[in-house]
Amino acid sequence: MANNDDWWTSPTEADNGSLIMVTGRRNIEKFRRNPKFSIRVEIAWTYTGEANGMPDIETSKLMSDVHDAFLDIFDKDPVAIMTGIYTGDNRRDWVFYTLSTHIFQKKINEALASFPLLPLEIYCENDPDWAEYYEMRELSEIAISDDDE
Repeated sequence: MANNDDWWTSPTEADNGSLIMVTGRRNIEKFRRNPKFSIRVEIAWTYTGEANGMPDIETSKLMSDVHDAFLDIFDKDPVAIMTGIYTGDNRRDWVFYTLSTHIFQKKINEALASFPLLPLEIYCENDPDWAEYYEMRELSEIAISDDDE
């Protein structure tokens, strides 16, 4: 039985040929069908990575802790849903859909309050059709089959 924590991860390539690991979330239909969730917010973290463009162990651990803090804050107050994560080419991007940039900013600040200052950049735009999500899904989703047991 699927739940809200159903994700896939697959390798893709950046325009320059670098490896990008894409992680996407399934079972987000209740958010996607809600017209209030029309704002896409992307949080980018540029880092100095390993030779392959992936984060080193220390950075990866900190990113994992930040990721968990994001999930925790929006599980408690679902004003946004994380739909995708891109990691590679010396950058990690988290993609969310939200109903309010003001409330989203407040919640992100709460999630990050216990962390040191991080090199994060935030971008947002209206995306009522969830175009980014559908493109990411079309290019990277690994379908679940009965053989995957």
